[in-house]
Amino acid sequence: MVDIRYIGHSAFEIKLKDNSIMIDPLVSINQAYDYKKIENLTDIFLTHGHGDHLGEALEIAKDKNATITAIFELAKYCESQGCKTRDVGMGGWINYDWGRVVFLPAFHSSSLPDGGYAGHAASILIDVEGVRIYHAGDTCLNSEMKLVKELYRPNIALLPIGGTYTMDVEHAAIAAQWIGAQTVIPMHYGTFPSIQADIQKFAQLIQMQNTNFCILNPNEIKQ
Repeated sequence: MVDIRYIGHSAFEIKLKDNSIMIDPLVSINQAYDYKKIENLTDIFLTHGHGDHLGEALEIAKDKNATITAIFELAKYCESQGCKTRDVGMGGWINYDWGRVVFLPAFHSSSLPDGGYAGHAASILIDVEGVRIYHAGDTCLNSEMKLVKELYRPNIALLPIGGTYTMDVEHAAIAAQWIGAQTVIPMHYGTFPSIQADIQKFAQLIQMQNTNFCILNPNEIKQ
């Protein structure tokens, strides 16, 4: 059984059968969430190096003895900070004891906390327990999403909708259609004024496509 927990912004915990993994763990965004309660956190995935996505990854990885997987330059930075890492590039399946992951393109910038180059921004597709989850990262609408549908057919898509730095609700609705997932979960909205979004408008656009729409409320997270 796969349990997706929305921490806030673009941060997720995905609880698997025997362990948990995290994506872009900005856990400080949610005072109700305590990563120390996670049992058997084995892996952390980063879409890019910006602070609102790197979040508390370094602290969590060292505390939980978890491995950070990221694009080469970002992984090497995390390694320099004392973390276990796995550096990857785009487009090849990466195997884990619990499933497999492929890093795919996202159209966005990526920098380290010191302003250095963090490699290419990525989206991440996770294939676990018969479910494929696509985390789009920070991105604009792009035609690579059509290839995601053609090659990977994800069951669940986690899509940014806040605009300004990523897709807005109108472009994200098109992305949902191109990706073709059965269920869409919005993210990266409402955290600060420049990424407010009309969630009801997005819901209407998604439902017009006969796609399931699921809002996960970080304030209702259960650990």
